Amino acid sequence: MKLVRVGQPGAERPGVIDAQGRVRDLSGVIADIGAADLAPAALARLAQVDAASLPVVEGARFGVPWTGIGKIIAIGLNYADHAAEAGMPLPAEPIVFLKANSSLNGPDDDVMLPLGSEKTDWEVELGVVIGSTARNVSRDQALRHVAGYCVVNDVSEREFQIERGGTWDKGKGCDTFCPAGPWLVTRDEVPDPQALGLWLEVNGERVQKGSTATMVFDVATVVSYVSRFMTLLPGDLIATGTPPGVGMGFKPPRYLKAGDTMRLGVDGLGVQTQRVVAYAER
Repeated sequence: MKLVRVGQPGAERPGVIDAQGRVRDLSGVIADIGAADLAPAALARLAQVDAASLPVVEGARFGVPWTGIGKIIAIGLNYADHAAEAGMPLPAEPIVFLKANSSLNGPDDDVMLPLGSEKTDWEVELGVVIGSTARNVSRDQALRHVAGYCVVNDVSEREFQIERGGTWDKGKGCDTFCPAGPWLVTRDEVPDPQALGLWLEVNGERVQKGSTATMVFDVATVVSYVSRFMTLLPGDLIATGTPPGVGMGFKPPRYLKAGDTMRLGVDGLGVQTQRVVAYAER
């Protein structure tokens, strides 16, 4: 299934994408798509719903495709060629950091430059959505705890991240810095998460192109590893790293400015489009 939430911010309603690519309204079946609805049994019940019998929704905004996200975990330098362009050694273990939940953003909503930003960058990533509690799980059991996958843009302010001391988190958690969606694609539709192409364009120029096949640590390893250090709960999101082509890696570096447009996607998981806007009080 391809699950969605559509409508204005704070008033999204649940939906599903039918075989023809249309949004069908699920609000007569469930009130919303929350963490509890990502459990295997709950997803199995939703899969029995005849999408063709549901009302069609036309022209609605896509929101983050599920709610009840307890935490956003991200993995740094998880593509060897991205580590090389960043001039950093290949990690011996996954680099783990957090993005603030307040950075969540609809997949096509504006991305806002933070106050004082001069080095805001782009990062297309495969997002992993947890469906059942994972604590100290083995690698061979890890994917059983995954509800599905989505596109994530791990927008990053490089000065805040690298030059301002402390952890990476301050450059990763700014408002609007985690567009997610448009769909949550359930695990059964992604038989091999290590065979997905990723790409990102800035103002129509393709700057990132890669494949999850080149991850340093694959999805199963990441889920298992993170579950040793924190309990993964239904609804949690893991952003698994980005391929090369980020702005920081260009010579000279290239960063986003107001008026730019990002377009990005992951095979089978949909496409996002964001306009970059200047800082404004929200």
